[in-house]
Amino acid sequence: MAAKASLLLLLLSLSLAISLAKPDGRRFSRTLRPEKLGKERLSHFRFYFHDIVSGRNPTAVRVAQAATTNVSRTAFGMVMMMDNPLTVGPRLSSKLVGRAQGIYASASQTELSFLMVLNFAFTEGKYNGSNLSVLGRNSIFSGVREMPVVGGSGLFRFARGYARATTHEVNFNTGDAVVKYNVYVFHY
Repeated sequence: MAAKASLLLLLLSLSLAISLAKPDGRRFSRTLRPEKLGKERLSHFRFYFHDIVSGRNPTAVRVAQAATTNVSRTAFGMVMMMDNPLTVGPRLSSKLVGRAQGIYASASQTELSFLMVLNFAFTEGKYNGSNLSVLGRNSIFSGVREMPVVGGSGLFRFARGYARATTHEVNFNTGDAVVKYNVYVFHY
């Protein structure tokens, strides 16, 4: 009787294993050890973001708006697409280190505050081809704004951290602005 029970248990186990396995023997997922990724480090980046909305070659353009955007004191509903230069210094002529590519949208009816969805796409040195992804709220008249770094690619896989933005200069006639960014990010 014990032999029959053992044989039945073995057959049930084999049947379950066969039904859970993929035909080619591969599994859908597996657990990996984080220590195999290497040592995690904290990096600090400082650069200037040039938001150019005026002139013949703007780097940020309006792509959508609500019917009431033009009468809203906060431009609520405005959506801008950007491909803004990132430089080491506040002048546009300083060394280019990447681009800020993404969208910002006026998301508040009571203050000028943007929803920022962007990638810092780096083009310089060992970070060339790597990106940091930011998703957050940017209340542009606050002295310092903090937005989360939610991920990245290339050398920034598994990235997490934050970006602190401070306005360096703004031209209220043209709408162009230069914003200093300090970005602190954990990555492998």
